[in-house]
Amino acid sequence: MQPCRLQIFGASGSGTTTLARAVVADAWSVPHADSDDYFWIPTDPPYSKQRAPADRSRLMNEVFVQRKAWVLSGSIQGWGDDVLAHVDAFVFLTLDPEVRMRRLAERETLRLSRDYLEPGAMDEFMVWAGGYDDPEFSGRSRAGHEKWLKTEERPVLRLDSAQPVAQMCQAIVDWEPSWLR
Repeated sequence: MQPCRLQIFGASGSGTTTLARAVVADAWSVPHADSDDYFWIPTDPPYSKQRAPADRSRLMNEVFVQRKAWVLSGSIQGWGDDVLAHVDAFVFLTLDPEVRMRRLAERETLRLSRDYLEPGAMDEFMVWAGGYDDPEFSGRSRAGHEKWLKTEERPVLRLDSAQPVAQMCQAIVDWEPSWLR
């Protein structure tokens, strides 16, 4: 796949940021942005104050969107539709929920041990993240992503993120959506 405006999304803990930042953006030599960098206002501790949706979109459009090629990790469905209009193709990562939640628990425990999070924030986040695979969950969910993807006409590559990162990156680099041929 030639460099384009690519969004890699999935549940928290599925590896979207790792894949986008560490591998795909580097392989293509294009900028990477993570939706959390726009969703949250920088605070200490982090992830405690959300930006207003209009400010998120404005900032993304000013700093990032107008570039010729980039990789965006994370989900912006529901608040970044004006940004989504610029995406050329999508990679949707899925992962067994038990593996994903174990990864998240390890990551959040590390953050907590560094006084990176406010007390109670980890528990609240883990409950929210655990809702992703519940079809009745009202927040960001796999059911919501699947419903949105049924309406999407742009190319979507689905990957199981239990695969090694290098293997997923190669799958993206080798991917040839019909619009690129």
